[in-house]
Amino acid sequence: MHTACAQNRAWRDRNFPPLRIAINLSAAQFRHRGLFGALQAALADARLSGDALELELTESLLMDELVDARVLLERLHGEGLSLAVDDFGTGYSSLSYLSSLPLDTLKVDRAFVREMLRDPRQAAIVRGIVALAKSLGLTVVAEGVETEGQAELLRREGCDRMQGYLYDRPLPPEGLERWLAA
Repeated sequence: MHTACAQNRAWRDRNFPPLRIAINLSAAQFRHRGLFGALQAALADARLSGDALELELTESLLMDELVDARVLLERLHGEGLSLAVDDFGTGYSSLSYLSSLPLDTLKVDRAFVREMLRDPRQAAIVRGIVALAKSLGLTVVAEGVETEGQAELLRREGCDRMQGYLYDRPLPPEGLERWLAA
């Protein structure tokens, strides 16, 4: 958290456009009683507001911790942090949490994206996830986009954002700086 915030501050100080850095939280991190305070401290140390971070949580983590999760997520969201469900569609859960938790983003798991051009059922799942997210006012991010064909289908379905090797490999901070500058 501190590293992500410090890097975000460094980019802002060098006049890069404001970026939101996503942090994947493990179940252990999410359950840690000091999470809220640690996030507040990391943001304060870097002189950033909550909108500089997005926390990514798996749907299985949310389901396992649903009662406690609601209170914590509402506090985090109240601080301006964006909240995303990572790898959506692969967990073993109920959809009811989507309307009851303060979520901002659904990230479509790469397994669906990878097969959607070959398997009409996978394409239907992607289409359904995008439609569900849109009807709930959530942003949709597709993970694992590797081909223009995948990107085109996702655009037609209304996917808001895409990530994957089509755009670039994971980059260290210096590589992202060069990418942003270009």
